[in-house]
Amino acid sequence: MRPSALLLAVTALWPLAARAGETACWYEAGVLVVPAEVMGVAGDFVLDTGAPRTLLAETQAQGAGYAETELKGSVRLAGLELADRPVQVMKLDARLRPLPTPVAGVIGADVLAGRVLDVQFAPCRVAITAAGEAPSFGPAVRLPLTWRSGRPTAPAEVSDGARVLGGDFVLATGSDAAVRLRDDLADAPGAAEREALYPDGAVRPRLRALSFAGDLFEAQPSGLASRAELDAVGEIGGPVLSHYRLRFDFAGGELLLAKQKGPPDRSDGP
Repeated sequence: MRPSALLLAVTALWPLAARAGETACWYEAGVLVVPAEVMGVAGDFVLDTGAPRTLLAETQAQGAGYAETELKGSVRLAGLELADRPVQVMKLDARLRPLPTPVAGVIGADVLAGRVLDVQFAPCRVAITAAGEAPSFGPAVRLPLTWRSGRPTAPAEVSDGARVLGGDFVLATGSDAAVRLRDDLADAPGAAEREALYPDGAVRPRLRALSFAGDLFEAQPSGLASRAELDAVGEIGGPVLSHYRLRFDFAGGELLLAKQKGPPDRSDGP
C-alpha cells in the first residue's frame, strides 16, 4: 500500500418522447429499481447512473433468443423511448443478489445523457424530461455535474481521520455501497481478503467520513473499485444518494439536491 492511501476501517459489519414521463420505482438493498423494457424484454431493471452502458442480463437475453453479447435495439423507460441503442449482454454482479426478485438488467447513463432525470425515494418516483422542459425543482444545493468515461461525477471529500482526499466522485444510484474508493488511492489493511472489498465481494469496511453537498456522513459502509474501471476518485452509491431528492440535469451540467422527506421507499415494487 502506498503511504498516501486512505485507510478504510474493517468492522464486522427512440428519440426523446415529446412530453415528460415518469414511473414508480423502489429502493432495495442499496440500489434503485424501475420497470423498463430492453430489447423487447420487460421486467425490473436497476437504474444505475454510475453504469456507462445499458445491460441485459445473460439469462434474460438467452431466454429471449439472443446469442450475441453485443446487441442493438429498443429501450423504454418512464416515457422515454429509444431505438437502435447499443445493449451489452453480461452476467450481473453480486450486488444484485440480495434483491427479492431477479432483475432483467441495468439501465445505464448512456440513455440518460442530454436529458434531465429526477429521482425521489419517498415515495419512490423517477421522471425523465427533455432539456429545458423539467418543472421547477425548488430550493436545492447545486453541484457541478461532469462526465468521466461515460459516468456522471460531482465533487466530494473523504477522510480516514488522518488524511483528506477530494475530487470528482461517480454518482451511482445502482451501487449498494455508500462509498467506493479507487483502489490505488485507498486500502483496508484489516481485510482478510482484498478481493472481498470489490463490488462482487461481501466485505464493507467503514469510511471515517464523507463530505458531500454540505453534509457529513460518518462511518459509512464502503469498498474499493478497480482503477481500470474507475477514473474518478471514487463512487457515491445509493445509501448516500437516497438521503436526497435528486435532479441530474445532464443537459445543463448540474446536480440539484434537496433533503429527502421520510425514509427511502423499500417496498417490494411499485
